[in-house]
Amino acid sequence: MATFISVPLKKSSEVDLVKPLSKFVTSAYPAGEEQSEYLRAVEELNKLRKSALGRPLDKHESSLEILLRYYDQLCSVEPKFPFPELCLTFTWKDAFDKGSLFGGSVKLALASLGYEKTCVLFNVGALASQIASEQNLDNDEGLKAAAKFYQLASGAFAHIKDTVLSALNREPTMDISPETVGTLSQIMLSQAQEVFVLKATADKMKDAVIAKLANQAADFYGDAFKQCQYKENLPKKHVLPWIVKICFVHLYLMFYWSIFFVPLQHATELVKTVASRYDEYVNVKDLSDKISRALTAAKKDNDFIYHDRVPEVKDLEHIGKATLVKATAIQVPLSQKFTDLFEKMVPMEVQQSLSMASSRRNEMVNRLVGSLREATNLCNGVLASLNLPAALEDLSGDSVPGSILEKSRAVIQQGGLQSIEQLIKELPELLQRNREILDESLKMLDDEETTDNELRAKFSQRWNRTPSGDLYKPLRAEGGNFRSVLDKAVQADQVVRDRYNSHCEMIALLCKPENELCSAIPSANPAKTLQGSEVVNVLKAQLAQLDEIKRDREVLEGEIKSVTFDMTAKFLTALAQDGAINEEALSTTELDARYGTHTQRVQQNLRAQEDLLAQVQTSHQEFAALKQSNAEANDREEMLKKLASAHDSYIEISSNLKEGTKFYNDLTEILLKFQNKCSDIVFARKTERDELLKYLQQSIAREPSAPSFSVPAYQSNTSEPAAGGPTPAPRTVFVINELIFFHCFQFTSSSSLL
Repeated sequence: MATFISVPLKKSSEVDLVKPLSKFVTSAYPAGEEQSEYLRAVEELNKLRKSALGRPLDKHESSLEILLRYYDQLCSVEPKFPFPELCLTFTWKDAFDKGSLFGGSVKLALASLGYEKTCVLFNVGALASQIASEQNLDNDEGLKAAAKFYQLASGAFAHIKDTVLSALNREPTMDISPETVGTLSQIMLSQAQEVFVLKATADKMKDAVIAKLANQAADFYGDAFKQCQYKENLPKKHVLPWIVKICFVHLYLMFYWSIFFVPLQHATELVKTVASRYDEYVNVKDLSDKISRALTAAKKDNDFIYHDRVPEVKDLEHIGKATLVKATAIQVPLSQKFTDLFEKMVPMEVQQSLSMASSRRNEMVNRLVGSLREATNLCNGVLASLNLPAALEDLSGDSVPGSILEKSRAVIQQGGLQSIEQLIKELPELLQRNREILDESLKMLDDEETTDNELRAKFSQRWNRTPSGDLYKPLRAEGGNFRSVLDKAVQADQVVRDRYNSHCEMIALLCKPENELCSAIPSANPAKTLQGSEVVNVLKAQLAQLDEIKRDREVLEGEIKSVTFDMTAKFLTALAQDGAINEEALSTTELDARYGTHTQRVQQNLRAQEDLLAQVQTSHQEFAALKQSNAEANDREEMLKKLASAHDSYIEISSNLKEGTKFYNDLTEILLKFQNKCSDIVFARKTERDELLKYLQQSIAREPSAPSFSVPAYQSNTSEPAAGGPTPAPRTVFVINELIFFHCFQFTSSSSLL
């Protein structure tokens, strides 16, 4: 019998998985045990690829196991890393070296994990076919193993046929095209069924069973034969030997069939036809001898014993078929020893949902904390306008009130004017740095898109990759958001500068020693008669209550910031159950549950302050009426109000500037990640562009320079054949119609032995 068909492996160029995957891990996960674990997993994945693709593989199940484990890992990491944004280009060669009959691309490089998965799965099918072909078919164990591996190979190729176009989103190399892998899948399934014919024969099953198995095997080979006739389905150097192999196997199956149910004369004629046309590819002598001996014996028995009429093939009854094989379904994990290296890492869809949920959480926290701080600023502003509590402390009229001294010490302790001026000076530099990073990032996209548009205009329909303008829309939208954020930050910075300019004189005064501060504050007539009065006591009690409200507010702010909010488990559950995540609905429900009580406490705190401030203003009116009214007292009180307001403004300006500095520094890190993202995708696009450009240039070079034309007869240099000699018939490359015997007869259940 002819040898079984096996498929050559694809070869891949070396790829460094460590750098891009590690870059994502370090940017997405904080330093710690989790990050270290993922970085180790990246190293293991890189080692696994080298083991699976970086060396020759033995035709052994252990080598297949390595391929299966790598394929399983690819399926596992695909949803967990943003591969379209990473600079990971995979280069693979056509398994059949020369591409299609038309000289298609021998090598293809794509920045696509789907492409890597497809090629690895092709090697799974190819290696499975090689392992099956190496089995010893003289024993039961070898037959079972061969059938198993052929069915796995068939399933692998069938899976590629269904998924390759969506995985690559462009024309693949010939070996992984849907037509080629569909043909390979059918051939592998045919061979698996053929193995069961051999097993049934070895097990000495009933003739009818063997015939049905052979009938189905021949039917499978018939489908494979039809697919092989299309020249684009298989590489040129393999198609003819494979067609001959298929024809020869069919003849072998015909022999089984003929012994039991079909006229042997027909098998003899078919063997002669194959021998006459493909004698250089296959030796059919042994099979021809077997059929001749069987035919001689059958004719002898019929002539001397049965005297039956030899029926025509078309007159025989159909005996049926028996299918014992099917393509193995590709369902991950394929390896029984598979262990997910990134088991704890959540899918990208969950990561994106967590990011959006975190934004919602931050928005709620900022809103609650912002309302508390706004209330504090309002309270300080009202008290400063009333010169409280300084007015209650300044009843002597000739010393610096204790509250003003305390405010002065606080300003000096925080660095005074010098610290604010230093922070204000740094802001433009930080702003400019961020603008330059953003501009450079967007310029990379602009330059690559311009090149892509020029090549698209040059090659028109042939430039069949995704336009850069469409691909970069999300990045440009992200860049536009960054631009808007920077513009708003500039406006906010100007507001802070204006406020500083309006209070810098009083802030400078607060930074002076106590004696100079006292000299700068106007003196007033003593107002000791107000000490101990009811209105003063009421005002002091009300101010104490306000202080208590502000202290409660600080505690409440700390509690709001410390609330834990982890949606990972809920998002993973939703993804597993529904296949999608309704982030907004899940996050809103959880936020209401986590922050509902805090929201109520914030509202209560704000209402309590509002009521108390109204009482303070009323009490202050009574206090002011009791105070002696004169120009000196008014000037002094106005100065004290300005100093109190300057302190409050200093605290707020200092806080704003520190937050602004932190904002710009944090934004720099974000923009650098954005820049790396732009750089990576531009690099990947450039690699893909160079590969496509090379392919198009080779295609153009192969095109004829002018239409075909006829050569005049007198210019031809043909030699006349020898007189009386026959003209040799040309050898056909593909099987001619009379060899399509797969559809020219039907298996029967007749008991005739002729």
